[in-house]
Amino acid sequence: MFEFPYPTSSGEWLAFASAAATALLGLMLFVLPRLTLRAMGIGTVAGRDDAVAEIRSVMAGFLFAAGLGSIMFAQPFVYLVLGACWAVTVLGRVVTAVVDRAMSRIQVLQTVIEALLAAGPLAYVF
Repeated sequence: MFEFPYPTSSGEWLAFASAAATALLGLMLFVLPRLTLRAMGIGTVAGRDDAVAEIRSVMAGFLFAAGLGSIMFAQPFVYLVLGACWAVTVLGRVVTAVVDRAMSRIQVLQTVIEALLAAGPLAYVF
């Protein structure tokens, strides 16, 4: 029988919060892809709804499953993978800022949020 593994330490609560936020973001992208994209400062091209399919499948599905899986299994290695994924996302934003010179206020805000999402699980593991 499966029992929900409640976090017991403050570090584990940080990792749990990051996993819950990841799953919630994935769920938002799945249910409300256009609204979520507008809130992130990006959107789809008129007449091309293929982008919505990509958002729901690649972005939403991955984020929801990663977050929910981290919550369900609650193992340090699983939290390490979640934190590493968010850290590589931050690296991608930094590379984009340096190489492509694409840095707006929304990009800075998203970078900070993603760094916090990476910090929670990594702080718990290390």
